[in-house]
Amino acid sequence: MGLLDGKAAIVTGSARGIGRATAELFIREGARVLINDIDGDVAEQAASEIDGETAVYAGDLTDAGAPEELVAKAIESFGAVDIVVNNAGYTWDGVVHRMSDEQFQAMLDIHTIVPFRVVRAIAPHWREAAKAEQAEGNEVFRKLVNVSSISGTMGNAGQVNYSAAKSGVVGMTKTLAKEWGQFKVNCNCVAFGFVETRLTQAKEKGEQIESPSGQKVDLGIPEQMRAMAKMVIPLGRPAQPAEAAGPVLFLCSGFADYVHGQVLNVTGGQFGGMTT
Repeated sequence: MGLLDGKAAIVTGSARGIGRATAELFIREGARVLINDIDGDVAEQAASEIDGETAVYAGDLTDAGAPEELVAKAIESFGAVDIVVNNAGYTWDGVVHRMSDEQFQAMLDIHTIVPFRVVRAIAPHWREAAKAEQAEGNEVFRKLVNVSSISGTMGNAGQVNYSAAKSGVVGMTKTLAKEWGQFKVNCNCVAFGFVETRLTQAKEKGEQIESPSGQKVDLGIPEQMRAMAKMVIPLGRPAQPAEAAGPVLFLCSGFADYVHGQVLNVTGGQFGGMTT
């Protein structure tokens, strides 16, 4: 018996990193998972490599209508959705006095507006199902987990845009918890610290992605900052993606049916940004 037997999940940004580890763990625990990535080839490859029932939605979730298409694809593929994990995102760092409007807005778009649009798209499906279940005297829990960061809860130099967006995720989650508790949707947030992904790899590797306008954005953080991990993280190292996925599984399992409106810090004990 798996913790998610019979459940269907959407995990955004699930072809790589924390999202991929979460999708793989969900599959092992009995769920069916919609794999999502902006790169269709990467999404299809991830789905083919994961041993379980998957569907794929490829596309830029910041595009108008994409979150609605994402939810529709999951409903079409699985018949229903029980779990949504809003994980997709990237970083575009810079100090305040050098940051452009585009750079700031890009982080709000992917980290705050996209999760809002996804939950708005799933809302009618979950509300109507909950009303029918309540009329029958049944209590059925569904799960929403939004991914934030300790940059959003504690701030981090060089990430005013990312920090603002991830802080918004916390406020949104707590508001959804107040609105959706009556529908038995557990709304919680995970605030990650330093997790080993391509977003936290050494910037010196030179990997880039494109912004919505086509501008090249450097991925990673300077090696000097990566080396500080042992000093700022009591456990002495960054997390691996699988270690980040475990707490998400907990919040999406029956063990968390009475956990609601919370921010779960998954940081190895880190209590501030990488430069504090």
